Amino acid sequence: MLDEYKLTALHQGEALPLMEAFYSLQGEGYYKGSAAYFIRLGGCDVGCHWCDVKESWAAEAHPIVPVEDIAAEALKHSRLIIITGGEPLMWNLDKLTALLREGGARTHIETSGAHPLSGTWDWICLSPKKIKRPVGGVLQQANELKMVIYNNNDFLFAEEMAAQVSPDCLLYLQPEWSKSAIVIPKIVDYVMTHPQWRASLQMHKYLDIR
Repeated sequence: MLDEYKLTALHQGEALPLMEAFYSLQGEGYYKGSAAYFIRLGGCDVGCHWCDVKESWAAEAHPIVPVEDIAAEALKHSRLIIITGGEPLMWNLDKLTALLREGGARTHIETSGAHPLSGTWDWICLSPKKIKRPVGGVLQQANELKMVIYNNNDFLFAEEMAAQVSPDCLLYLQPEWSKSAIVIPKIVDYVMTHPQWRASLQMHKYLDIR
């Protein structure tokens, strides 16, 4: 259980549950191959059964760290900072992004959009999930739409979400890792017949990096 002080700090965005932070390469989407510093926040109430970071789900399992400390460490490594999770929009990200941008960083987020948008972003990667759909107009603000394909019905869901993003939003279909051998050929065929989409792979897993 979190004490009242920590709960208040979380609510106000003064501190956040930090699962891990590391410097690596972005493995997915438009910025794949770019060096970036990742801030992975704990806490997720979406709960995809195929999630590969289920250890992030319980916010109380991770230390509550002041955002000044998170930002200061991030800025030592890169000017491209990616906030991920878990589901990072469970938390107020206004102060963290303000500190990062004051330090000259670009702020990127990877989110399901299941909570209202907070923070100021240079790039929003939206990856909606059927079980808890995007809220608060984040679909219209997304720079890229990353749809994880696990089964054939996910192509229908992808088109449903694509119909709601802006015309400038980049559209990606990405295989769920455990189903890659089955799903990749389907994605290839789909993109070839629906060229508004692009195929995305989790490049970092092929490179065996974080």
